[in-house]
Amino acid sequence: MSVIDDIKAPIASHMDAFEIKFKQSMKSSVPLLEKITSYIVKRKGKQIRPMFVFLSAQMHGEINESTYRAAALIELLHTATLVHDDVVDDSNERRGFFSVNALWKNKIAVLIGDYLLSKGLLLSLDNDDFHLLKLVSNAVREMSEGELLQIEKARKLDISEEIYFEIIRQKTATLIAACCASGAASVTQDKQVIETMKQFGTQTGIAFQIKDDLFDFGDGTEIGKPTGIDIKEKKMTLPLIYALNNSTFLEKRRIINIVKNHNENPKKVTEVIDYVFEKKGIEYAEKIMQQYKDQALNLLKDLPPSEAKKSLEQLVTYTVERKK
Repeated sequence: MSVIDDIKAPIASHMDAFEIKFKQSMKSSVPLLEKITSYIVKRKGKQIRPMFVFLSAQMHGEINESTYRAAALIELLHTATLVHDDVVDDSNERRGFFSVNALWKNKIAVLIGDYLLSKGLLLSLDNDDFHLLKLVSNAVREMSEGELLQIEKARKLDISEEIYFEIIRQKTATLIAACCASGAASVTQDKQVIETMKQFGTQTGIAFQIKDDLFDFGDGTEIGKPTGIDIKEKKMTLPLIYALNNSTFLEKRRIINIVKNHNENPKKVTEVIDYVFEKKGIEYAEKIMQQYKDQALNLLKDLPPSEAKKSLEQLVTYTVERKK
């Protein structure tokens, strides 16, 4: 039994039922749409986000139809952003399979993203889930802002730790926060509970993203992507920011020059990676990641023990210990 199966155990039947409901939420009478959406469903990842929704709901009440819709809404909007991301990044691969734009070209991929977005909005509106729609729509807005902030900063490479945390809070943490908040909101109207779960998701999401950034420096043995991709894309991540903040003026100038002008040269990219290790940027990022993990777990500590709580705690630990 994998770690994920173990974590999923208290909500396994709900996750199975969700898979069927999620497929139905994408249905269309247009054959091309049916073909593409079924391709998307078949290539789903570990489904971490729906797990956050269901575990957060089960910890505070009884999972119901509203919980399923919350999970479907997040998956629809998240999948829409991924399809659009692949177009923006000109990426031909997603989780080891061809991306939608690689198989059906950009125009169709953009329209598919729009379709999924509209399906998510209608799913909520048709069922009067305005509170859920508000939570998730805010997350999508922040994700777009985070991406744009990162693009803007990549041009200048003038990024502080403060800006880095703002980018990852918006880009990654805000969606996990929406999962946890909407899961809770589907079973309770207690604003304090919903807010606590939102904070929990934010802390977990930041730890999750720092872990992703560490993979770029070859952290872990079975990583799904080669190292140095962030450097090639001029993305300033925490290990690199820390290294630069602890450099002399000349060292900083040399490293920034490589990131700016020689980011396609594998030898030069390796030079940057080695430099970050040397300046203890990896150690620093790991320490900060653990702090966010601890803050997330701390938010759950006063809640009564339950299978769902235990799984949620394991899920937080998994996000910082995973190998890919």
